Amino acid sequence: MSLIDRIQRQFTDSADTKRTAMATMAAPIESATRRMTACLRAGGKVMACGNGGSAADSQHFAAELLNRFEKERPPLAAVALTTDTSTLTSIANDYRYEDVFAKQIQALGKPGDVLLAISTSGNSPNVIEAIHTAHAKGICVVALTGKQGGKIAALLSSDDIHLCVPADRTARIQEVHLLTIHCLCDGIDALILGEIQ
Repeated sequence: MSLIDRIQRQFTDSADTKRTAMATMAAPIESATRRMTACLRAGGKVMACGNGGSAADSQHFAAELLNRFEKERPPLAAVALTTDTSTLTSIANDYRYEDVFAKQIQALGKPGDVLLAISTSGNSPNVIEAIHTAHAKGICVVALTGKQGGKIAALLSSDDIHLCVPADRTARIQEVHLLTIHCLCDGIDALILGEIQ
């Protein structure tokens, strides 16, 4: 196989994964969009967390809400729990890395807020701790996962929303995660601006 063949296969595999994901994920993405919009309209906030590429996705999502996505509208309350290195390293050093998001949710989270918990494997220990803390505080969880949801799938309550990419390859899961984030941002904007009901 040539390098150009490998590149073309990446495109094809990505497109195929997205088509498959659309069938199972469109309805839960709609539910998550409506839940987040209701939270924001009520004066709540959306917090996001994840590790590695998922940390970058958390920051991307929060930036699109706080600043803007594709249309002009007032800033929306969103916080990426992955950005404050002093907070992250002090918690990891003084307690344990599993608590880096949970302690922030304890301090900042309020009932009615939403947590976007991102984990490609569904097994990230610090994201799992974040979910436990969110539940204890009456915070809805929108879990963005892959690989059948891992351990996170079993933690979610009937009030939570699971956005699980039907794939096992990390690169494909992350590509669908980014598309999902853009779907959430677009849908929130459309609802906030009254373009759809």
